[in-house]
Amino acid sequence: MSDLAVLQGKYDEAKAKNLALDMTRGKPGSEQLDLSLPMLDLVTSSDYKTIAGGDSRNYGGLDGIPEAKELFKEFLETESTNEVIVGGNSSLTLMHDTIARCISHGNSSSSTAWGKLEKVKFLCPSPGYDRHFSICEHFGIEMVPVDMIEGGPDMDQIEALVAADDSIKGIWVVPKYGNPTGTSVSDEVVDRLAKMSTAAADFRIFWDNAYTVHHLSDDVDVIKNLFAECKSAGNPDRVFVFGSTSKITFAGSGISGIGASESNINWMKGHLSMSTIGPDKINQVRHMRFFKNFAGLQDHMKKHAALIKPKFDIVISILEAQLGGKSLASWTNPKGGYFISLDTNNGCAKRVVQLASDAGVKLTAAGATFPYKNDPKDRNIRLAPTLPSVEEIKLAMEVVCLCVELADAEKNA
Repeated sequence: MSDLAVLQGKYDEAKAKNLALDMTRGKPGSEQLDLSLPMLDLVTSSDYKTIAGGDSRNYGGLDGIPEAKELFKEFLETESTNEVIVGGNSSLTLMHDTIARCISHGNSSSSTAWGKLEKVKFLCPSPGYDRHFSICEHFGIEMVPVDMIEGGPDMDQIEALVAADDSIKGIWVVPKYGNPTGTSVSDEVVDRLAKMSTAAADFRIFWDNAYTVHHLSDDVDVIKNLFAECKSAGNPDRVFVFGSTSKITFAGSGISGIGASESNINWMKGHLSMSTIGPDKINQVRHMRFFKNFAGLQDHMKKHAALIKPKFDIVISILEAQLGGKSLASWTNPKGGYFISLDTNNGCAKRVVQLASDAGVKLTAAGATFPYKNDPKDRNIRLAPTLPSVEEIKLAMEVVCLCVELADAEKNA
C-alpha cells in the first residue's frame, strides 16, 4: 500500500470520529476569564468613586480617570500621563478610529486629509494580524506586504519604501510576541523605525502592543521603547502605541489605551470630544481596584501563564513528535502571546485547513495572515491554542499533523 493510501486511511478514521473542535481565534479560555471574576464585586451601589473622589457615574473625564492613566503610562511605556488616553473595552476600536480620523481630517502632521489624496498606502509586515489588514481594506488603504524575518519586519525593505513614496502613510507592527509568529522585534528594528527618513511628513507607526505582558514563563522577551527612541531621534509624533486588558481581564469588557506625544494626544482628544463625553469610568474604577497598579497587573498575568503554557507546550510537543524531521513543516515556539505560526511546504496550507475542517477541526483560514487574504506561498497557518481544553488540543493537533502529511503527499503524488 502506498504512503498516500495509508495516510488517507488514517484520515478517514479521524474523520469518522465526528470531532467538533475550534482553534480559529485567540480567545481566552473560560478558566482564564474566571481569574477576573472578583473584579465584578469591587464597585457597588454605595462605593463607585475614583481615588480622588470623582463620581464615575457622571459625564467627564474624556481621557480616562487619573489612576487608569497612571496604569497605562507604565503599560504603554510613556513618560507622562499627558501622553495617554484611556478608552473603552477595545484597542481595535482605538486603532480603527485613529485611521478614520486620519482619513477624514489628517493627523497632527498632515497638510491634507488622507481621504483627499489620490492614494494612501500602509506597510503590512506579513504574516501579520488579520484585523489590521481588514481596517486598511475597509478604508480603501492599499496594503504593501513586507517580509517578516528574524528579529521582526525586514527593515531594508521598509526604509527603501518609506523614503521613496510619500503615499506610504503608516505601518502596522505587533512588537512583542507578534500575531501570528510570536516574534518580538529586535533593538535594531526599533532604532531603525525611530530614525528612518520618510517621504511622508505625517507617516505613523501603529504599534499594537497587544501582547506586551502576555509571557508564558519567567523567560521573557524585552524590547526597546520605541516611543522613547522616536523622541530621541527627533520624531516624537511618529508613533501611536495601543494596548488593552481584553485578554487580561474580560475579553469583551476590558479597558484600552493609546500612548502618543502630547501633540498627537491633543489631536486625538479634539476628535474624541466630538464622539463622546467620556468613557465607561465605572469599568475603569473596577479595573483599578482589581489591579491597584501595574505590578498588580503583571502578577495577574502570571496566573494566565500558568493556565495557557501547558496548552502551548502540548501543541509544540505534538508538532515535534508527528512532523519533526520530516521536512513537511516548520513552526514557531514563542515565549508569549496567543499564537503559534505553522508553515507547511509551499502550496499546502489551504488544503490542510480544508482537510482539517472536513475532519471537524476548525483553523484560521489559510491566507488570513496576509493582506487581501493572499499568502503568495500558500504555506502559513495560525494556530490558536488558548480556548480549547488540553484534551481538545491533543485531539485537534493529531488531526492537524495528519492533514499536513496528507496534503503534502497529495501534492507530490
